[in-house]
Amino acid sequence: MNDWPEGWTDDNRSGNRYGQGSDSDRPEGARVMRHVQRPPAPPQQRPAPPRQRQPEPPQYAGGYDNNAGYDNGYNTGQVYGGGGNGGGRGNGYGDGGRGDGGYVQGRPAPDWRRRIKIGALSLVVVVLTVSIGTYFWADSKLKREVDLSKVIERPKAGDGTNYLIVGSDSRAGMTAEDKKKLHTGSAEGKRTDSMMILHDGSNGPTLISLPRDSNVEIPSFKGSDSGKLYPGRGRFTKLNAAYAMDGPELLVRTVEFNTGLRIDHYCEIGFGGFAKIVDAIGGVELDIPKAFKDKWSGADFQAGKQTLNGEQALAFVRTRHAFSSDLDRTKNQQKFLAALASQTATPATILNPFKLYPTMGAGLDTLVVDKDMSLWSLSQMFFALKDVTGGDGKSMNMPISGSTGGNLVWDKAKVKQLVEQLNNDEKVTVSGN
Repeated sequence: MNDWPEGWTDDNRSGNRYGQGSDSDRPEGARVMRHVQRPPAPPQQRPAPPRQRQPEPPQYAGGYDNNAGYDNGYNTGQVYGGGGNGGGRGNGYGDGGRGDGGYVQGRPAPDWRRRIKIGALSLVVVVLTVSIGTYFWADSKLKREVDLSKVIERPKAGDGTNYLIVGSDSRAGMTAEDKKKLHTGSAEGKRTDSMMILHDGSNGPTLISLPRDSNVEIPSFKGSDSGKLYPGRGRFTKLNAAYAMDGPELLVRTVEFNTGLRIDHYCEIGFGGFAKIVDAIGGVELDIPKAFKDKWSGADFQAGKQTLNGEQALAFVRTRHAFSSDLDRTKNQQKFLAALASQTATPATILNPFKLYPTMGAGLDTLVVDKDMSLWSLSQMFFALKDVTGGDGKSMNMPISGSTGGNLVWDKAKVKQLVEQLNNDEKVTVSGN
C-alpha cells in the first residue's frame, strides 16, 4: 500500500480505468481498501440570497488550504456581509460593510415635503422677480413733469392725502384718424376739460368736482418756466383759464388759493390715453339713466345698461351741450371715473398679464404727474377712486351759491366747512349741487 489518498495504487494511476474494475479474479469488494472516513455533513441552513456568488477558493489535499485557520463561510451557508452585526468591516465584494445580508438597497422614497418647500420657494422668487420688474417698468413710464415746489404761498397740510385729478384735451400722440374718430378736433395746445379733488383719508374717500366754469380769482404766482413773480390783480375768471395761462402749477396755485386746501399730488391724463385705457380692459359697463345726444362730442346714447368702448366713453365724459349746466357733465364724469376704477382694479385684470400690461401701458404713456408722485401713491389714488361709490365713499360737486357772467359762484360758507372737514380728516357732511 502507498500513501496516495483514497487507497490508490500504482496500478490505479496508469490508464483511464475510473469506475471499470480490474483484471483480478477476486471481487473488487473483497479487496483491501484504505478506509476513508468523511466528516459528518453540517446541518443544512437556508443561505441568505447572495448578491453575487464568488468562486470558491481552491481546496488542497487533506482538507487543508492556504488560508488555514480562516473560516470562509461557504460550508456553513453563511455569506460575507451577513449577520447584520454592524461590525463595520467591508467584505471586499462591494457592499462596503453595510450588513444588509447581500440584498440590493432600492431607491429611497421621494421626500415630498422637501419638494413642496422648494417648489413654493421657487414660485415666490418668480412672483417677486416679476412684481419688482413690473414695478420698475411702470415707474419708469411715469411722466413726472409738474413741479409743485414752484407753487408759492401754499396752505398748511392737513390730514389725509389730496389729489388734483385733471382730464385735459391734449391730443399729443393722436393721428389725424384718431382725432376724427374721437371727435376731438385739432386745436393746438391743451386745456382742462375736467378737474376733481380726491381726498383719501381714514373716513373714506371724497371726490369733489370743480366745474370748469367756476368763477375764481387768479392769485399772484411764479411763472413755471420763467420763474418770474406775477402779482395778483384781483381778477376773477373761469377756473380752466388758470391752466391755459401757465399750466398745472398755476392751476394748483389757484385751487389752493380759492379753497385753502393743500394739494399733495397732481395727476393729468389726455384724451388719447383715456380712450386706450377703456379699450384695454374691454370696455366699461355703465347704467345711463336718460338718453342723450351731442353732435359736438359724438355722443349718442340710449337709456339703460351698456358697455362703452374708448370712443363712446370719451364722448360720454365730454358731452356738455346736451345738458343745461356744466354740473350735469361733472356728475357724469364722476360716475364714469368711479366705474372705470372699479372695473379695472379687479383680480381679473391685475392677475391677468394680457390685460394688466396693456392697461398700464395705455394709461402710463399719457399720464402726467408731479415730481414727488410714486407708483405707490398713484395706485393708492386709483384704489381710492374705486371706493368712492362703495363703503364710506362720497362724490359731490363743489357747493354753488349762484352765477355771475355765466360763471358758477362757489358757496363760501359751505366751501369753508368742507375744507375744514377734509383737513381734519372728518366725515364730510357738506352737500354739493
